[in-house]
Amino acid sequence: MYDYVSGICTLAVAFLVLWQVVPWLYLNLLGPKLFGPKIRLKEMGQWALVTGATDGIGKAFVKALAKKGINLILVSRSLAKLKDVSKDIQNKFNVQTKIIAVDFTSGPEIYDAIEKQTADLEVGILVNNVGMSYANPEYFSALPDRLKFFDRMMACNVTSVLRMCGLFLPGMVKRRKGVVINVASIYVYLPGPLISVYAASKAFVAKFSDALATEYAGHGITVQSLEPGFVATKLSKFSRTNMVVCTPETYVTSALAMVGFARHSTDFPFLMNFLCPKIRSDDFDDLLLSPRQVQARFHISPRGFIVNKLAQASIRRLLSVLLAKELNSNEGCHWD
Repeated sequence: MYDYVSGICTLAVAFLVLWQVVPWLYLNLLGPKLFGPKIRLKEMGQWALVTGATDGIGKAFVKALAKKGINLILVSRSLAKLKDVSKDIQNKFNVQTKIIAVDFTSGPEIYDAIEKQTADLEVGILVNNVGMSYANPEYFSALPDRLKFFDRMMACNVTSVLRMCGLFLPGMVKRRKGVVINVASIYVYLPGPLISVYAASKAFVAKFSDALATEYAGHGITVQSLEPGFVATKLSKFSRTNMVVCTPETYVTSALAMVGFARHSTDFPFLMNFLCPKIRSDDFDDLLLSPRQVQARFHISPRGFIVNKLAQASIRRLLSVLLAKELNSNEGCHWD
């Protein structure tokens, strides 16, 4: 009897693992590598707009898109840096550029300026990359000048995504094609102690991206959420690359290859794109427990605990797929 039950459990675990692994292999390895790009970015529109375009991931996006022959609208705070990046990509890639200097931590008037300066441009790709983090890790209750910090963080990390999508998504819907790439963080999936406000703001970006992707899947719009972990940028404060810290260029190359294949992308496509979308914060805490702690806390064996976690992840995946199919079967809403 024990062998019979054990065999059923083994088959169940094997089925659940295959159910997770096979789609992941296609979305993250076989699809992008064997079949090439699923979406021809140059056909989305004449212009791409990148926020936070003068450093790190944003600058890498600018170069990667310019290399594909796409004209660039560069939006960032420093006019001097914008001019340098603009001149560089014009010389190297022979594309048109437009620069807009605004501070995303300031008021709503900046979006009127952006709208006015892009009114006659066909923006088919929007990269919401601009963001700010903590100067130094700090307990929530000990943050200096908390109220001002909250306002600036929300304006830069959350409001910017909403307002920029509000400006350019209607045109994409009207043309029935477009790509929106929102840069979140690996802390979407992991606890973010001592950077709690930053982690929460990026969780919003990922959730909003997921909802938007489902909402407009039937309208020819592709929405991707990027959750970078260890990338050598000024924001992350990693100055060198190694086995677990990649360059912005490496990350952006991987991210663009997955547009249309995967709604979520990290800088570890071989591992994190498989693990992260299945793990929530409480799962992460649980996975750090020893077998004895598992037995004491959940009153099940370590094997049962693993099966339970796989089952939970599979159920969440199934429900999200069913919901997406149900929403995409409807006409949805149009912006006239």
